[in-house]
Amino acid sequence: MTNTRDWRKLFKYQWIAKNTSYFLFLAILAIIYIANGHWADNTIRDINKTAKEVKDLQYEYKSLKSEEMFKSRESQITEAAAPLGLKIPVDKPIELKAEK
Repeated sequence: MTNTRDWRKLFKYQWIAKNTSYFLFLAILAIIYIANGHWADNTIRDINKTAKEVKDLQYEYKSLKSEEMFKSRESQITEAAAPLGLKIPVDKPIELKAEK
């Protein structure tokens, strides 16, 4: 019987009114805790999205670089210059010497 009286004593109006500021403090802490969790989730999503974009851009960079390396090979350059009528000469270049 004394146990139930202790609980009734705890929830009297005076006790609740006396600890209202403490309850408000706990409520504010709970709201801040929840907001911080949401903010952290959004930040992690943004970081993952940015990391995926960086990875995609790295793949694109590597493919463009390898394509450019392929195009700059001598055989590819001669193929690209053939429609313009440009060819690699077969004979040695003529050496010109200036007379003093």
